Amino acid sequence: MEQSPLTSVYFTVALRHAGDDLLVLELPRLRAAMQLTQGELAFVMPAWVVLPDHLHCIWQLPAGDADFTTRWRRIMRRFDVSLPKGPRRLAQIMGGERGIWAQDFLAEPIGSTGAMAQRMADLAQDPARHGLVEDAADWPFSSFARRGDLALA
Repeated sequence: MEQSPLTSVYFTVALRHAGDDLLVLELPRLRAAMQLTQGELAFVMPAWVVLPDHLHCIWQLPAGDADFTTRWRRIMRRFDVSLPKGPRRLAQIMGGERGIWAQDFLAEPIGSTGAMAQRMADLAQDPARHGLVEDAADWPFSSFARRGDLALA
């Protein structure tokens, strides 16, 4: 039996509070959560961009394995529990909040080479679209960044 090729999926994952800057402030923790999960449940990440309150990425999952939900749950949990127990966390607890992540995330299968090219372009341009930089290549928290020392990929 022939196995199907890798499954490509475009994701948008956001924090509960729009305007928060936690993802760029705690990028090493996010990167560690991704890498640990990737070591347990394989996926390839050809591109991603981290903005202050959300991220976009493209994953390629192994043939026959479309369980991205378990992967994201592990990443989110690892990131969440790695954060210091400071004022931000106390305010969430006092406010009755159960976590830092928005409840839902966008997962969109990428079915063609053209769709992949469009999603890559969207992902690359997002920092400029949000007004964070004039030239998207200047955003350091992206696999498309000019400054490779800060790039995620």
